[in-house]
Amino acid sequence: MTSKDDEAEGRGTDLASLDQVALRALLGARYDAVAAFATMLAGQGETRGLIGPRELERLWERHILNSAAVVPFLGPGRIVDVGSGAGLPGIVIAALLPDREVVLIEPMERRVAWLEEAASEIGLDNVTVTRARAEEVAGDLKADALTARAVASVDKLVKWCLPLLSEMGHMALLKGRTAPDEVERAKYVLRKAKLSAEILTAPTLAGLDPTTVVLISRETTNR
Repeated sequence: MTSKDDEAEGRGTDLASLDQVALRALLGARYDAVAAFATMLAGQGETRGLIGPRELERLWERHILNSAAVVPFLGPGRIVDVGSGAGLPGIVIAALLPDREVVLIEPMERRVAWLEEAASEIGLDNVTVTRARAEEVAGDLKADALTARAVASVDKLVKWCLPLLSEMGHMALLKGRTAPDEVERAKYVLRKAKLSAEILTAPTLAGLDPTTVVLISRETTNR
């Protein structure tokens, strides 16, 4: 007989279908921290309204690895994740980059509680959780790299989040197939703000669909 804890640990596990050698190579020394978060999300995500039941069957492919794919685009400095929700990508980023400051911005109290619990249980002392909307912390917080996943369209994110960017800051937004259309619709907002947008492909494991990242940076920034 399996216990409830065992069942929770086994839920959402498309993990068993993945190439374990390649997965560990991808996540490196931080595999255990990321896996601990995935286990928490599989066990509590549905009951706490963080993730739908159908998503549990593709938790790693669709959510964990999708979140991890943005890490190479973050660069140095403070990372701010807007609308962190279930911790995707914020907690995954913090688990993979334990030496970087990661600030999670989330307006909903129950999600803030979850993020704080997850960071504490996994042992992520590089995480700060702030209950607010992006617009409410403008002027108080600066991001060198800003991320967002399943929060809003590109044009809205630019309007809300541009005041959060440091002088050399950029946005790395996780998007899906609608990325080209979103960037096209945002062209006037981007032009007015003197920003450029680049749509990039971020692979994870062989055989899995790559992640789409929209990289937004200042046109006047000298890199």
